[in-house]
Amino acid sequence: MPFTPQEVEAHLINLEGWEMEEERWIVRKYVFSNFMKGIAFVDEVAAISEAFNHHPFITIDHKTVTLRLTSWEAGGITAVDIKEAQQYNEAFEKARSAE
Repeated sequence: MPFTPQEVEAHLINLEGWEMEEERWIVRKYVFSNFMKGIAFVDEVAAISEAFNHHPFITIDHKTVTLRLTSWEAGGITAVDIKEAQQYNEAFEKARSAE
């Protein structure tokens, strides 16, 4: 069952950088020092996504990687999207601390 917009906003308070769009997506842009670091992050995103069997929309714009999540089957944002976003943030922090 999808969260209400108010529930999503309550979860986003604890998810640095994530925002709700159109009341059906959560979105975050991650900025890297160079293109290849962004690509390495996308590899991490792919591994996390496979573990969840839940895959984001990914856009790569030079040094910026944008992730967009929703649960199509549920018709909106669910706990899986929130948990996955947390893991993406953890992967980003790990990548950033390695720079």
